[in-house]
Amino acid sequence: MDNILFITLIGTLVCAVGTTFGALVIVTIRKSNNIFMSSIIGIAAGLMLSVVTFDLIPEAIETGGLDTALIGTIIGIIFAVMLDSFLPQFNIVKRYGRHFKTALLLALGLAAHNFPEGLAIGTGFVGSISLGTKISLVIAFHDIPEGAAVAAPLINSNLKSWQILLITALTALPTAVGSFVGAVLGNLSRFFISLCLGFASGTMLYIVVGELIPESKELFRGFISTLSTLLGILLGLILVSSL
Repeated sequence: MDNILFITLIGTLVCAVGTTFGALVIVTIRKSNNIFMSSIIGIAAGLMLSVVTFDLIPEAIETGGLDTALIGTIIGIIFAVMLDSFLPQFNIVKRYGRHFKTALLLALGLAAHNFPEGLAIGTGFVGSISLGTKISLVIAFHDIPEGAAVAAPLINSNLKSWQILLITALTALPTAVGSFVGAVLGNLSRFFISLCLGFASGTMLYIVVGELIPESKELFRGFISTLSTLLGILLGLILVSSL
């Protein structure tokens, strides 16, 4: 039992440190300039698109096959569409505006993505300490741009810095759940893991295409937003290839 709790704690800290550090960078260089924010959100959109296209979806297909990955992705897209329609009804979303809704959608998408990351950490430590440690370090580094992606839209929602960091850190909670489940069950169903990865992919694809890219364009209608998104895609490709 102690080992399971330790693995759960490691999974939580890994994700929380990575995402919070990414958010801290954005909060530290906080600026209200539209060109700057358009660039940051564009890069975040490109990074997320790269991670989904070159990492999550291929992993989902490899783990459970094309059919399972496709089903998970479609369910994720439907879930994101429902959230997008439902969230504006909340008073807090009305109060802080579209930027807050975009960030909240992205945070929920990342939370869905973080559950299978937790599974990877949990099952990795069950295999061996060295494997679990390696997976944890890779995921911590991987989560830095994701934290930045959540924080960027929140800058324009007039939230305080500590609130932005708190929202970003909360996306780590599903990692804790995933780590616990992975540690308890050991080798999980490949179908289940593939479905989770597909679900996270679908959710994040909708958010990137439907929220982040349009928001980047809206903040600055010049070519900067497009170039920033393309730069993010290239950086994401480098990140995925190097890990």
